[in-house]
Amino acid sequence: MTVIDAAGLHARPAARFVQAASRFASRIVIRTGEREADAKSLISLLGLTIRLSTVITVAAEGSDAEAALASLAIELSPYVTPLENTSDQLSAISYQRTADG
Repeated sequence: MTVIDAAGLHARPAARFVQAASRFASRIVIRTGEREADAKSLISLLGLTIRLSTVITVAAEGSDAEAALASLAIELSPYVTPLENTSDQLSAISYQRTADG
């Protein structure tokens, strides 16, 4: 996904994203290039300095990873390139289930 908001992923949407991510048990990260941040940590997320045109990937691992990514794709939708539908969003982001999930 590519960030399309002129201000990038600044404090207010990042805080909402962290709140949404924190509702899930899965480990969730945002990656840009070779850097990654814990999606449940505002400081970590803001440390990525996600600006206009930055390409990001959201990944989750855990029992509720698929639900987490579907929810977070909706949360990010005003700030990133629009995707055709939820299945396209889930293919643009990744998830893994644990062996017990």
